[in-house]
Amino acid sequence: MTHNQDIELGALTKRSEFLYVREGDYAARGAIVVQCRANADHQVIRYGVTATKRIGNAVIRNRAKRRLRVIARELLPELGHAGHDYVLIARDRTPIRDWKRLQQDARRALQSVPSPGQSPTQDNRHKNR
Repeated sequence: MTHNQDIELGALTKRSEFLYVREGDYAARGAIVVQCRANADHQVIRYGVTATKRIGNAVIRNRAKRRLRVIARELLPELGHAGHDYVLIARDRTPIRDWKRLQQDARRALQSVPSPGQSPTQDNRHKNR
């Protein structure tokens, strides 16, 4: 794992960037889903957060996204891999999950995403798509 607090974090802003990451690896743990895929810039970890309307109204979705942004800024420098993009997806429990449990969910999900050089299992890559 990359254990470097000096890694630069960037943002995914375009729909096409989110769709690109969607085709990569993912892990779902508790109240969070993490998607990951290598990018062209080997010095940056880029991330984005999303919450669908299934989560709730705009207030609830925004709360979930705020929580995920904080998680990303805390954990990606430690557990993320330089040269990779990450998308953190809120689940219905994300806005109300106890903060420590949400952090644990995110940590477990990030640790479960295959590391560079690891081959993901084909049956897990596109499950529930």
